[in-house]
Amino acid sequence: MDNHKRVKGFTIIEVVLVLAIAGLIFLMVFIALPALQRSQRDTQRKNDLSRLNTALTSYQSNNKGRLPSTTAGTTANAAWKTFVNNYLTIVDGTTGTATDEFDDPSSGIEYKIVAHTGSTAFTLSYSSTEPTIHAIIGASCNGESLTYGQGDRKVAFQMKLEGNGITCVNN
Repeated sequence: MDNHKRVKGFTIIEVVLVLAIAGLIFLMVFIALPALQRSQRDTQRKNDLSRLNTALTSYQSNNKGRLPSTTAGTTANAAWKTFVNNYLTIVDGTTGTATDEFDDPSSGIEYKIVAHTGSTAFTLSYSSTEPTIHAIIGASCNGESLTYGQGDRKVAFQMKLEGNGITCVNN
C-alpha cells in the first residue's frame, strides 16, 4: 500500500493563471487612468471658463455693461489680465497672498487671456506650458464654432481642451 501524504498547496498552473489575471487588471487600470485624469482636467477647464463667464457678468454689472477694455497705455490683453486679477484671484486678507488663482489644472500656470475683436483669425491649440483662453469680443458660441456680429458687449470664451475638442461659453 502506498501511504503517500497529500501535500496541500497550489499548482504552478494555478499560480500562473492568477498572476495573468492580476496582470490584465493592472494593465487595464494603467491604460484607463491617464484618460480619466485628462478628462478630469478638461472638466476643470470647462468649470474655469464658466467661472470666468460669471466673473465677467459681475464686472459688467459694476461697469454699466462694458467689457474690460483698453485704457491709455494698456493693451486689450493687459486689461483682461487686470480683470482676472481683480475678479478671479482670491487673496487672503491677513497675509496678502493669493489663495486661489486662475490656473490651468495640469501645469498650475495662470491662464493667459488673449482678446480678439471681430472675426480675426486665430489658432486654437492646447499647451500646458502656456494655457490660453481666447476672448472673442462681438461673438457668441455656436457649438465649437463662433457666430460674429453680436455687439460690442458680447464676448465668447474659447479654449482648446487637452483631450481634443473645444469648449466655448459666452455671456
